[in-house]
Amino acid sequence: MQVTRFEDSALIRAKSLYASIAASAPTIDAERQLPPTLVEQLVKAGLFRLLTPKWLAGEELDWLDYLDVVRTIASADGSTAWCINQACVFATTAARVSASLAREVWGDPDTIVANGPPAHVESVAVDAGFRLSGRWMFSSGCRHATWLAAVSPLGDSRQRLHLLPKDEVTLIDVWQVQGLRGTGSFHFETNDQFVPVERTGELQDNNSNTGPLYVIPRNLLFACGFGSVALGVSRAGLDATVQMAKQKTAQFSTATLANNAVVQQKIGKAEARWRGAKALLDNTTASVWRRVVDTLEISLDDRIALRLASTHAIREAAEVVDVAYSLSGSHAVFSRTPIQRHFQDAHAITQQVQGRESHYESVGQHALGLEPTGIF
Repeated sequence: MQVTRFEDSALIRAKSLYASIAASAPTIDAERQLPPTLVEQLVKAGLFRLLTPKWLAGEELDWLDYLDVVRTIASADGSTAWCINQACVFATTAARVSASLAREVWGDPDTIVANGPPAHVESVAVDAGFRLSGRWMFSSGCRHATWLAAVSPLGDSRQRLHLLPKDEVTLIDVWQVQGLRGTGSFHFETNDQFVPVERTGELQDNNSNTGPLYVIPRNLLFACGFGSVALGVSRAGLDATVQMAKQKTAQFSTATLANNAVVQQKIGKAEARWRGAKALLDNTTASVWRRVVDTLEISLDDRIALRLASTHAIREAAEVVDVAYSLSGSHAVFSRTPIQRHFQDAHAITQQVQGRESHYESVGQHALGLEPTGIF
């Protein structure tokens, strides 16, 4: 296995592609997928392997550095960052399944695995494998993926994982949406597809034997990554509105919007809101990460804290974009304007499972000494 070595940090590599990603954003939105040329650039820069274990020639990046990379890319384009987080976090599965399966799939430096929650799935044991039929939903990045991960419930919160080359599944175009259009989150299905037993396994929640990164449950890695995506999208939206306010003159006025006291106050409050949400996510992930690195364990308190910080980042990011959108006036309604895309992307993130407002209820239950419900 050839080990890819990068002279520059992941953040520097991400920043070097910022202009290319931002320039591709209208195309990404229109075509509902990442352009092949951009995918090739991202693969070459190793940005789909940031959380892949080092023993598979992955980067196994420090978690806090990883979240910085995701937020940076999201400020260029939300869909691109979403796809990177989806693929990178799912790649931690390589540390939660057999070494032989991990090597077959993630040993290839070009591998990108997409997945999605199951619906109406049947996995029947046969000689040397399983016959798999069913449908899996909202598979972000499936259009540029090389493998698809299909899970079937086993009961007691357990799941059997089936990994299939992309040509063994059928993609179903259901992605007629307004936000995060470029993720191309189609459904996919199989019909009595044979999956060799070697390409299956029971998913583990965490694996402390493979390093601190793989101690954190995958759901919470997804949550904090998508919180970072939301912060990057809202940062871009607020920055775009600030630039617009410096240049635009309101109707019946001779002064730019930047000279309007109401605009100034709303921008100031939105800035405080964004910084507060970012600070909570940054401080929480940093403190939890230190404890996980030291102990190779994660407590319920830390799981709750990550759920709160990631949910709050997503919800507050949408509020910040709402301010930016409102201040942009009629300029904001045109699909060609960046603020329209940022607005739609931010609100699409709030509708995903990691952004549900009901997570606050779970946090409140824990604070009140009750058994928390929800995914941690």
